[in-house]
Amino acid sequence: FSANAEKIELCIFSPDGKRELRRYELPEWTDEVWHGYLPDVGPGVLYGYRAHGPYEPEQGHRFNPNKLLLDPYARKLHGQIKWTDALHGYKVRSRKEDLSFDTRDSAPAMPKGVVVDDHFDWSQDRRPNTPWSETVVYEAHVKGLTKLFELVPPQERGTYKALGHPKVIDHLKRLGVTALELMPIHAFTQDRFLQEKGLRNYWGYNTLSFFAPEQSYFATDSQDELRRAVRRLHSAGIEVILDVVYNHTCEGSEKGPTLSWRGLDNATYYRSVDGDARYAINDTGTGNTLNTDKARVIQMIADSLRYWATSYGIDGFRFDLGLTLGRTADGFDPGHAFFDVLRQDPVLGRLKLSTEPWDIGPGGYQLGNFPPGFAEWNDKYRDTVRKFWRGDPSQRGDLAARLSGSGDLFDRRARRPWASVNLLAAHDGFTLYDTVAYEERHNDANKEDNKDGHS
Repeated sequence: FSANAEKIELCIFSPDGKRELRRYELPEWTDEVWHGYLPDVGPGVLYGYRAHGPYEPEQGHRFNPNKLLLDPYARKLHGQIKWTDALHGYKVRSRKEDLSFDTRDSAPAMPKGVVVDDHFDWSQDRRPNTPWSETVVYEAHVKGLTKLFELVPPQERGTYKALGHPKVIDHLKRLGVTALELMPIHAFTQDRFLQEKGLRNYWGYNTLSFFAPEQSYFATDSQDELRRAVRRLHSAGIEVILDVVYNHTCEGSEKGPTLSWRGLDNATYYRSVDGDARYAINDTGTGNTLNTDKARVIQMIADSLRYWATSYGIDGFRFDLGLTLGRTADGFDPGHAFFDVLRQDPVLGRLKLSTEPWDIGPGGYQLGNFPPGFAEWNDKYRDTVRKFWRGDPSQRGDLAARLSGSGDLFDRRARRPWASVNLLAAHDGFTLYDTVAYEERHNDANKEDNKDGHS
């Protein structure tokens, strides 16, 4: 999709991704979707796109055909980003900054999309379909959950394969877990500024592809490794929920790299400052914000969700900074088309949908204000339980309200008590052990001066 491009080229690469073998101009443009037919293309073919059009940052357009672009719908990636200034559409060191134009080819530094065969036999799979009222969610990191799990073979620890290992499943069952919520497994970037500090993006909240699984978590070369793990978890009565990040992408602010969406149609995919389209709106704290006021952006997100639900058997989704997805130019709208699209979808409307009801933009805290059909992370539950356990005064009344379903927040529009996700611990705060062991956070190892994370 590109509403503003003048020409799109499909680039085919050698099996090692190092040589561009041929370019094909997509001959058709229908309803703003560029398309064509290339016969004899099968699984394993590596590809990318180049988009031609105006380079007019003041108007929101940042087309640069010198930059290889990742297909937003790519199901698998080959290679990693190799950080270089050539990944930017402009000359990084120019006095004109992002108003300048860079002519270097970025293909050598870019991962490529891979054509895949998604067929998998789900005929014997049965989703647990655990009611929300009986759901116990265990948030976990794919690598962190099993990397030190001694009962898992060493070569499988920290991978998708380990998620389906009998000993891991036994551990989850003993804890009473009914749903395993995985921190982001969409392919993500190792941010340049982190690498320059000798650090890594461990959590994965900086998406490079909404359809491709993160390759570093595979123990084998087969994408079915993840599917088999999900199927085994289902057999044990455990649902799988994904933490998904559709509020922003890894391309950062207007001074960030051109990797995919920015080069295909920056003016459509991203929100920009009213009256000055050169600058990106940053309601997410990451430099950019996806524009869910655009129908094609909503379609991309819905297509991604549906793909994970049908191709990987995923049972639900937790939307990182979910408030952002319901924003318009005037602020948060609980009647936003994004929510309506998901609620009416015959596949997605049946899944567990939960959201983080905040972001850093204006009016960026909306706990209790999402529409029916969505559960919300209730941070007031977390904070009240922690204060009560810590011995803070005058907490009994608030604790009673939280334990009884937080009706003061959610008893509207016939929403049920399960609309409140009563979290005790999560990735951006204390672990469950630390919740009852420390008064203040001590995040000293990641060189953020103990400023990150919730305390």
